[in-house]
Amino acid sequence: MKISVKLYEHMAKELFAKYGIPIPKGNVAMNADEVYKVAAEIGAPVAVKSQVLMGGRGKAGGIKFADDAEGAKKEAEALFGTELLGYTIDRLLVEEKLNIEKEFYLGITVDNQAKKPLLIASTEGGVNIEEVPEKHIVKMHIDPVWGLYPYHTRQLIARLGLSGAEAKGVADIALKLYKLFKDYDSELMEINPLVISGDRVIAADGRATIDDDAMYRHAELPKISESTELEQRIQALGLAYVELDGDIAVMANGAGITMATIDVLAQYGGKAMNFLDAGGGASVEPMAQAIGALVSTNPKAILVNIFGGITRCDDVANAIMTVKNQQGIPVPLVVRLVGTNEAEGVEILKQNGIDAFSSMEEAAKKAVELASAGEGQ
Repeated sequence: MKISVKLYEHMAKELFAKYGIPIPKGNVAMNADEVYKVAAEIGAPVAVKSQVLMGGRGKAGGIKFADDAEGAKKEAEALFGTELLGYTIDRLLVEEKLNIEKEFYLGITVDNQAKKPLLIASTEGGVNIEEVPEKHIVKMHIDPVWGLYPYHTRQLIARLGLSGAEAKGVADIALKLYKLFKDYDSELMEINPLVISGDRVIAADGRATIDDDAMYRHAELPKISESTELEQRIQALGLAYVELDGDIAVMANGAGITMATIDVLAQYGGKAMNFLDAGGGASVEPMAQAIGALVSTNPKAILVNIFGGITRCDDVANAIMTVKNQQGIPVPLVVRLVGTNEAEGVEILKQNGIDAFSSMEEAAKKAVELASAGEGQ
């Protein structure tokens, strides 16, 4: 599975500054007292920005403003330790509050189809680039052999309709951003927004994503997991787990069957709250812990879909019974068991009052019905 390493905004901006890209005056803080100290050093109105690996922080209440250091500390005290977009806030970036006159988007990513870096720019900055109409976006492929040259950036700013000092500033930053992108084996380097503030062209926000396969070349960069606490807990068991936004918990054995289960739920009007791949040979104990974790998320129903091969159906059944006996399963549980030791697994469940389906479609349909009706097990 392809993995990328996302950096926090403050880390991305440290790289920007290293390559001469202007950033706001400020620093990261790990507690409220540090926030006060940084804000006092800035000596002007500040932005207090939650550092999480998700977009949409502003709309979610993760960015606050304060007129002085005391106000910044109060905002920090309210933010630290709270949950934002599924992450616990444990660090804040304190920066000078910019007087923004114009906002641009500037980013470089990898076009996998073209097998080239792709430079993307827009005069519509400050919003998700996916929301910007195509007519307002300029895209330029970069030859990885030749790289990006000033004449390319002159073409860029001409297509953006820029002139004067702001054109020079955007062009200069584009060149530096590409060098950073290349030097750090990046999958994404993004400035959104790149703003005009007085006589400055400055990166007000930044994102950086590094190819994990190249991290050995960048030992100075930290390895950061963007998984939530629940994801990390289940992943520590050796299982693949990703949180989604539905209400039916899902466990299956294999990435393909897990995705198929999610699709079939959607076909019947349901929505999965997670992706949990128990893999091809998980033993009773880690499966029981994973199912127990699903129970703790308070879903409206749980769907376990197992096509037994290396994973034995009786082991799955015993894992389910372990959870039921130790902590209970207070939500509707639907099980589909087919494959190795199927008869033994079905019998274990039957003796404990749980029916097992042999059809994935029937099991998914039942899970959606139970979740919709709010029926108990």
